Order: sequence, then structure tokens, then C-alpha cells
Amino acid sequence: MIHRIDTYTKDICVKLRLFIFTVIMSLCVLENLAMAADLTRTEVLDLFHQAKDLFRQAEQNAASNPPMAESLYRQSAMRYESIVTKGGIRNGKLYYNIGNVYFRIKDIGRTILNYRRAQEYMPDDPNLRQNLSYARNFRKDKIEEKQETKVFKTLFFWHYDLSKNIKINLFSIFFTLIWIFSGTRLFFKHYVLGWGLFSVIVLSIMIGVSLIAEAVSLHREVPGVILDSEVVARKGNSENYAPSFTEPLHAGTEFYLIEKRGNWDYIELPDSRTCWVPEKSVAMVRE
Repeated sequence: MIHRIDTYTKDICVKLRLFIFTVIMSLCVLENLAMAADLTRTEVLDLFHQAKDLFRQAEQNAASNPPMAESLYRQSAMRYESIVTKGGIRNGKLYYNIGNVYFRIKDIGRTILNYRRAQEYMPDDPNLRQNLSYARNFRKDKIEEKQETKVFKTLFFWHYDLSKNIKINLFSIFFTLIWIFSGTRLFFKHYVLGWGLFSVIVLSIMIGVSLIAEAVSLHREVPGVILDSEVVARKGNSENYAPSFTEPLHAGTEFYLIEKRGNWDYIELPDSRTCWVPEKSVAMVRE
């Protein structure tokens, strides 16, 4: 009888999980269909295949005919971007492909922008992480983070180095271990179990606080990238204000948006310096 009840309970749990998964997937599909109102599925697929074919042609002409290759790369990028803007389709692989195209034509600003956008969807992808790090080496502006930030990132490495998905998995593991250690200590009083319980509680708190802090920063921090080859940063939101720095900022420089005022953005650079830049010269990572 007990075995039958356990089997029945397991069947209900499996069916419930399947139902929840089906509902979530259906909502995602409906959301994508709603966003893709301007293009049909066939048109989106056609644009995708055109973009891939143009990229392949560009690769074949890159060595023998660079001008033609650049034109083909740009056509490929335009089709990928049409899938985003007109089709409303946004995912990591799509932004990753756009970033790869712009890297081929040495548009570092749009390369980093699209790699950063791809990172929002697939933060654990090793190829994306490597490509983004490599692209950053080509930026003209070598802006170092302030020393306090570097120390903070070293001390709290798990918060900055681990992705959200990994932290969620770790928190689940530690939380489960808390119950296992707690249950075991009811029957076996041993100091090792006490230390084990204390350790997993501390680790759970560390990861939990990190997840909360990440969620808060997700709403408060608005990352962006400079797209123009050169931008004169100014002390106010007008061309009439004096430049903030002796040298202009260049494509690929990353920042956080502080405020928008008219057609100007007030931004903070990695070294904590602030300035105003024209809105048309930059783009936000989160659209």
C-alpha cells in the first residue's frame, strides 16, 4: 500500500512539473509571437538564412576582395538586425552573430555592444566570454577601474566571477545540504555535522546576498557602450559646455547611465569619472 502511494505521489509530481514547464514554454512562445508582429516566421527564417549566406560569402572574399567582403558583412549585419528590430526576436545566439559580423569590419563599439547583449541571455558561454575579452583589447580608451573596485572584486570574487545561473544552482545545493545536515544531527550528535551545517549556512547566506545584490543592480544600473569612433565628452548637456577631458572618448568604451536629459546622457566611466555625451553616439546594453 505504501509503495502504491509513493508511486502515485511521484506520478502527480512528474505531471505537475510537466504542466508547469508546458505553461512556461507556451508563454515564451506567445511572447515571441507577439513581439514578432511585423514579420512572419517565414520572413524571419528567410532573413536569418540570408544573413548566414552573406556572412559566408564575405568570409570567402575577405582575403581577395576586402571592399566587397566589407559590403557583404554589412548586409549580413543589416539582416540580423532586422530580425531584432522588425521581427522582435532577441536571444543570445542572434546577438552573438551580430557581434561577430561587426568584429570582422572592425566596428569595436557595436561588437562589444552586441556581445554584452548576448551575455544577458547566455552568461556562461565560454566562447562569448573569450570573444568579448578579446574585442576589449582593441579599444583605444584604456580606462582602468578604480583601485577600490578592484579590491572589492577580489575580496568578493564569487559575486563578480560567477554567473547568476551558477549561483542559483549553488544556492539550491547549499540549501538542500542545510536540511540534510539538520536532519542528520537529530540522530547523530557529532561536531563534524555541526561544522558542516554552519559552513553550508554561511555559504548559502553569501550566495543569497549575492543574488539579491545582483537583482537590485539589474534594476539600478543601466550599462551602455559608446558607438561613435570619437565622442567629445562634455561637462554639461550641450555643445556649449567645455570638454570634460583633454582627449575624446572612443568606440567600445563602456559606462553606466546616470541620467538622461534631452538628447544627452550623463554617464559614469569605469574609473568613476562622469561626463555628458550625445545620446546618438551611444547605445544601452539592455534595449
